[in-house]
Amino acid sequence: MAKTTPGPRRRGRRAPSGAPPDWPVDHNIHAAGWLLDLAAIQDHDRRRYAYRRAAYAVIGLSEAVADVVTAGTLGDVPFIGPASARIVTEYVESGASPTVETAIERANAARTVAAHRELRGGFISHWFSELVLAASLPGVVSLQDYAGDFQMHSTGSDGRQTLEDIVESGVALGYVRSAVTDHSYGLPIARGMSMEAASCQHAAVDALNHHHRDRFRLYKGIEANILADGTLDLKPPEAAAFEMVVASPHSALRSAHDQTARMTAAVTTRGVHILGHPRGRRFDVRPGVRADWGAVFRAAADHEVAIEIDGFFDRQDVDCSLAAEALGIGCIFALDSDAHNARELWYARMAVAHARLARIPAERVVNCWSEEKLDAWLARRTTGTTARRPTESPTRNRRARG
Repeated sequence: MAKTTPGPRRRGRRAPSGAPPDWPVDHNIHAAGWLLDLAAIQDHDRRRYAYRRAAYAVIGLSEAVADVVTAGTLGDVPFIGPASARIVTEYVESGASPTVETAIERANAARTVAAHRELRGGFISHWFSELVLAASLPGVVSLQDYAGDFQMHSTGSDGRQTLEDIVESGVALGYVRSAVTDHSYGLPIARGMSMEAASCQHAAVDALNHHHRDRFRLYKGIEANILADGTLDLKPPEAAAFEMVVASPHSALRSAHDQTARMTAAVTTRGVHILGHPRGRRFDVRPGVRADWGAVFRAAADHEVAIEIDGFFDRQDVDCSLAAEALGIGCIFALDSDAHNARELWYARMAVAHARLARIPAERVVNCWSEEKLDAWLARRTTGTTARRPTESPTRNRRARG
């Protein structure tokens, strides 16, 4: 593992939950947390936005924040002004920010801040994810195993990339396959795609696959919405028109009610291949679905439905801790970017990092399987014929660029 600056000590601050104890603390995410604490107690939207933007800049750093402070270049980072730089420097030097602690006390906002901190658990920064990707972890999935991204959106719904863009970007990254999974028609807020539009998209996919045959394959996918009762916003014959169905929750994401029945119903639905961003959580915004995840994972394992690690930065869902639980139960996984444009494709790296922290082997990751094994699994789920455990080793004849 690469050597890094030890960074500050902070009681209660540890490596991400689920990570081995020898991992360093993700000081970038914790430094950003102090900025977000201050943002949470601002009365004016403009100041709140400024501190949040500075926090995201720290999270997006490609190097350890302690190294940036030591080098004296923190002020050169876009969106980090003098006030934010002072808070980050305080954290680097002492493991806390007296400035923020004083502000919280004066505003009598301890409960508000505590509630926001609960919404940040299990997230990792860009710097930390790259540290994990570079580490030597024998027997654990790596970027070299990763053959393609199975959740991304095109101009067919709320994405900003064409099908051609998806293929070209995938080829550039060294992928040999990907899936386009635009939103289904039951989610109009995301410009969900009608079945007529899906039919046109499938014809375009066929043309692209013919042009790129033996080089790259684009799968005809859909991201279906999981309704309150666990059914999908697609009728069974409609779902069967797609090669890959990602079922995801997009409602009741702030509810305190147990939704185990809803999520279990989704993973036991014929034709569902992947449980997408299972909690629907968002960083510092909402906790997502509350459920007995052990029960959901057992149902998914029994029906051979993959649990997604959605690498989109403010989702990271499921994170390494829940992924490790699912692994122990016997689940398979999909590691995806949830990209809506080419710039967001790198979020797949975040997904792989969480999988590595959870010690998931490549043979349990559907993105790493051979085309033959992948197609057989897709067909089993589409017809409802399941096999409990995959045993075949993943393909290693395709290498994604690191």
